[in-house]
Amino acid sequence: MSQMEINRVLEQIRSLSAQTKVSTAQAPQTQQTNGPSAFANILRQGLDAVNQNQVQANQMTDAFARGTPGVELPQVMLASAKASVSFHALNEVRNRLVSAYQDIMNMQL
Repeated sequence: MSQMEINRVLEQIRSLSAQTKVSTAQAPQTQQTNGPSAFANILRQGLDAVNQNQVQANQMTDAFARGTPGVELPQVMLASAKASVSFHALNEVRNRLVSAYQDIMNMQL
């Protein structure tokens, strides 16, 4: 990988990081705070975002495998890594929710 390609990949990572920070900063302002429905909406949006990342990674992988012009390996690797990280984060959230549910169910009244 040449220095130019490495710099381009680093620039893409920084761009994705900046986009994540902007969307995270805007998220609380756009959410409703109506108890369970707000929680369900936030959870659904998170699931949709993870699904979108995985779909995009799969599409880019398929396009790269077919030799589509303009789809390069660093782009495919970044999309796959983003999908993997988002899935692992979602899995951790699920594990914490299950643990909290079990703790609540084990409480004595």
